[in-house]
Amino acid sequence: MRRCTSNVFSTFNVVSRIVRYSSQYIQGFSPSPGVREYFYFIDHQGQLFLDDAKHKNFTSCFKDKAFLSFFFKRLKLNSTGKYNDNFPYLSPCGREMNYIRCYDRPVVFQHVLDRHGNMIEYEDIETFTDDSSDHEQLSYGGLGCNLVTKFQPHLLHMSHKNGHVYHPTSDRTGGVGLVASKLAFWLSKNFICEPKDSSSPSHFMWKGTKHKLDNTWTNDIKWKDHLSKDMCT
Repeated sequence: MRRCTSNVFSTFNVVSRIVRYSSQYIQGFSPSPGVREYFYFIDHQGQLFLDDAKHKNFTSCFKDKAFLSFFFKRLKLNSTGKYNDNFPYLSPCGREMNYIRCYDRPVVFQHVLDRHGNMIEYEDIETFTDDSSDHEQLSYGGLGCNLVTKFQPHLLHMSHKNGHVYHPTSDRTGGVGLVASKLAFWLSKNFICEPKDSSSPSHFMWKGTKHKLDNTWTNDIKWKDHLSKDMCT
């Protein structure tokens, strides 16, 4: 069986030879010569799993950095016309089609990185200071500085519907990324509500500066009515 990059995909070569059945798809199915279909799930912490994995936790998620980099850098909206309702995202690898669904959003920001690309510890976020220009970044995919989006604190958005925190990302993946719950917990300490009884934050304090939140970028976002039931730990 032809593989796109044998080194990158060596972590699940055995899985690629197994055909498993679901009510919605056949894992590893070949709809035409040379083409294989696989199905994945991304949880609320940004961990990646085979969709039909019985137990979804840190032990069973993918951890190989080369594979994760290859997978997430090719992540995009599913415009194939196949499985769109249940798997709205896609990460193609040559003739291998990797269909993706997720708890909320496929891009899940896990850490804030400083201007040197170093992770800012969660407990230091509330008091973080740096006299340099705004060079902080948000990392995702479990890849640290190898997969990032520029951090724009004034564009953080806390949803009044589900309490989740979001930040813009590439239009290629839908334009909005979810802030992982661990990171959102610490970032939320810097939200300011004016007036105090407001249901949503109006400002965000970052590096000693109070930023007025601009949520106009969310006006055209299509929000999910129901989050996936696959809430993993």
